[in-house]
Amino acid sequence: MSDTVLSLEGVSKSYGGKQAVREMSFSVKRGEIVGFLGPNGAGKTTSLRMALGILSPDTGTVSLFGKRPNAAVMRRVGFLPEERGIYRKMTAEAVLVFFGRLKGLSAGEARKRAHKRLEEFGLGDAAGKKIKELSKGMAQKVQIIAALIHEPDFIILDEPFSGLDPVNQKTLEEMVRKEAEAGRTILFSTHVMEHAERLCDQIVLIAKGKKMFDGAVEDALASVPRRVLLEAAPDHDLAALLSPLGEVTEEGEGEDGHRCWRVDLAPGSDAQSVLKACVEAAVKLSRFEPVKAHLHDAFVHLVGDEAEETLAEETA
Repeated sequence: MSDTVLSLEGVSKSYGGKQAVREMSFSVKRGEIVGFLGPNGAGKTTSLRMALGILSPDTGTVSLFGKRPNAAVMRRVGFLPEERGIYRKMTAEAVLVFFGRLKGLSAGEARKRAHKRLEEFGLGDAAGKKIKELSKGMAQKVQIIAALIHEPDFIILDEPFSGLDPVNQKTLEEMVRKEAEAGRTILFSTHVMEHAERLCDQIVLIAKGKKMFDGAVEDALASVPRRVLLEAAPDHDLAALLSPLGEVTEEGEGEDGHRCWRVDLAPGSDAQSVLKACVEAAVKLSRFEPVKAHLHDAFVHLVGDEAEETLAEETA
């Protein structure tokens, strides 16, 4: 049995002459949590729709559980689309039973699983309420449950955290971890890097429809130049002292008139090298702070300034 659950090879898609996805290739292995990351409009949703057979690629091939996407294979998949929408006049229980039946469950089993999942998501009292009577966040959680009701082997979530408040985002993160612990494979798209940094084994970074990085989270973080922030007495010029260790930038004035500095470390240098140089030169430091890289920093480093501007607009 192959360990590859999903594979895209050289997949491209255009709309009206505009290329949305360009020669996209990546794979998802059994048991992984994979983040599909990029700004809105980067091509994430189009790629996921091709992965599921909802859209046909102009070029390239898609393999889902070793086969072209089809109805039989899709019974092993749970999918939360980016566009939220479930039947507003149905009760939460009825919606979940309906989706469970579509995936081959008996009515009794679907109802049993619906109540169990509603309780897990804190919606036990909402089973008999119509969707239109629920808050937006509650309705979204019902739709997430609908994607999981048949206990799929492979879960695909398109921007699942969008529209959820911080408490419910945490609940969803816990659900993702729980599903992974149960042996399920998970692929989710997002433009919010913090979720992926906390959850993912592997990530795929895309921008303007093109893959920019594909690998482990720690490898993406390792690509970011390491940085140290310093504050020193005004009579010390750290640029001359620390330039052999990396790129040194003065960043204004701190407390008590101290000068603020940033050191982007060169390959082979580390924070301890900076501290040692300062101690040997008798520099009076009021701040010494090695900066931990985050996935947002890795995205900007790997994709470029334009992606940073787009992400800043989306998270403002």
